[in-house]
Amino acid sequence: MNQLCQTAGLSRAGYYRFLLRPQRQEVDMDLRSQIQRIALQWPAYGYRRVQAELERHGWLVNHKRVLRLMRADNLLCLRRRKFVLTTDSKHGLPIYPNLAQGRVLTGINQLWVADITYIRLAVEFVYLAVLLDAFSRSCIGWALQRRLEAGLVLEALHMALRRRRPQPGLVHHSDRGVQYASRDYTQVLKQHGIRSSMSRRGNVYDNSLAESFIKTLKYEEVYPTEYHNLEEAKASMQQFLEKIYNQKRLHSALGYRPPREFEKSLSVSSSGVRGAVA
Repeated sequence: MNQLCQTAGLSRAGYYRFLLRPQRQEVDMDLRSQIQRIALQWPAYGYRRVQAELERHGWLVNHKRVLRLMRADNLLCLRRRKFVLTTDSKHGLPIYPNLAQGRVLTGINQLWVADITYIRLAVEFVYLAVLLDAFSRSCIGWALQRRLEAGLVLEALHMALRRRRPQPGLVHHSDRGVQYASRDYTQVLKQHGIRSSMSRRGNVYDNSLAESFIKTLKYEEVYPTEYHNLEEAKASMQQFLEKIYNQKRLHSALGYRPPREFEKSLSVSSSGVRGAVA
């Protein structure tokens, strides 16, 4: 073998690399195909989430290699857009102190965060209210309506209460919007022993978890989709929130696991839950 390599002017290592080249090319093609499938399913995923998804399918690959292949195939996600504010904090209703800032969470149903965003249909705007569990990032309540009123956020709250049945002491955090400060809404919170918490005036970072969720929702569901009417938008939103975001989408803060999978891994005794997690 050494004599043949010398005659051909090749090193022995170079010869073996030549023999392994077709096999490596085949592996690269399989990996590239898998990356493309993930990128098509999750068009807003960056290379680290794609790497985590690959590992869940049995691939052991360096994140730099994933980045290189995604860049070569033009699969890196495109961002940014501006958002429209939906908060009206100029009202005479009670404002509550920020109880979420610096709070250390040890389980679910300790801190819920709420927010509202708009969604554009073919000929109108509609409004989406969401409630998230801050520990698991799970979307536990939501509502989609044409009017930006207290009934919108109440519908999302009632869904979360039916699903979670939290013990007294839970903190509910939101912005200073009139919908969350309304008497009807705060009364329901008090009836369930839930403490109200609100962001400081003009400080978007106080509710950054909800803002991050809204950004994910917009890039991965709203912007790529055309909704013709409210019913179509509700069906698509239910599919994304309940089936995709909660059950399939990997979250970096959860060790690249979906919220529902993360919740199932928690010990019920340390979560402060009364009843089953929906």
